[in-house]
Amino acid sequence: MDRTVIAYVIYLLVSVGLTIWVARTLSRNGRIFLADVLHGNEKLADAVNHLLVVGFYLVNLGFVALYLSGDETITDTRGVFEALSTKVGVVLLVLGVMHLGNVYVLNRIRRRGAMEREQLPPVPPQGWAAPQAQA
Repeated sequence: MDRTVIAYVIYLLVSVGLTIWVARTLSRNGRIFLADVLHGNEKLADAVNHLLVVGFYLVNLGFVALYLSGDETITDTRGVFEALSTKVGVVLLVLGVMHLGNVYVLNRIRRRGAMEREQLPPVPPQGWAAPQAQA
């Protein structure tokens, strides 16, 4: 088997495995955050969480597939490690950027909801009192 093909197989196994692990971790731990952002609506939090995971898979696995091909032929074992380190490193950076982007957007939504809650009085007005005349 050609060393280039071996590098491709290892790259796909590592990249897909990392993508699945990150998506599961984000899904499991992000659900609590989403429930807070969505004011405790558990069903909506689960739905949004699932949609985010699907989008995460589509973007990252699409990138992994597009980044698979290389222009150079790998001739030795050192070349396998160099090609893998470059490809897996870029995939890790993309996974990190995607994660930070998701957290940023959700945090903005959460802050906007907190600001809207602060603008409402904690207790509605009970009545109106006329100003008293001073003698």
